[in-house]
Amino acid sequence: MAKRNVSRGKERTSLESVVGAVTYGVWVDMLKRLVPGGRTHRLAPLVAGMLQYAADRASQRSPGAPREGSVASALLGAIEETDAGGDATHLAEIVERLFRDAGVKSIRSNRRGDRYSLVDAAIAEFVRWDSMPWE
Repeated sequence: MAKRNVSRGKERTSLESVVGAVTYGVWVDMLKRLVPGGRTHRLAPLVAGMLQYAADRASQRSPGAPREGSVASALLGAIEETDAGGDATHLAEIVERLFRDAGVKSIRSNRRGDRYSLVDAAIAEFVRWDSMPWE
C-alpha cells in the first residue's frame, strides 16, 4: 500500500509521468550539468521549453480534461490562464521537483545579495511563451 502512495506522489509532482522516464532522465542530466554555471536568462527559457514540451504531450495524451491535481492539469491550466491561477503552486512544486531530482539549487542570489528563484523565472517564461509584444 505504501508503494502505491509513493507512486501517486511522484505522479502528482513529476514531469516524468507526462514525458516518460527517458526524456525526464535526459532533462535531469542536462540540468545537473548546466545549472551550476548557467546564467538564469538562459536557463529559464530552457526549462520553460521543457514545460512546453510536457504540456504538448499532456494535451495529446488526454484529449478531454486531465484529472484535477495532475501534472497535466497544472501544465494545461497554466497555459489557459494568463496568471496561472491556482495551478501556480502545483506547477512550482513540479518544477522544483525537477531541480531536486537533478541535485541542483533553484534559489540564487544576485550581486546585491537579493535571492531569486530559477523556478519562478522558468514558470514566468512558460506562461509568457506565446507572448510577442512586437507582433
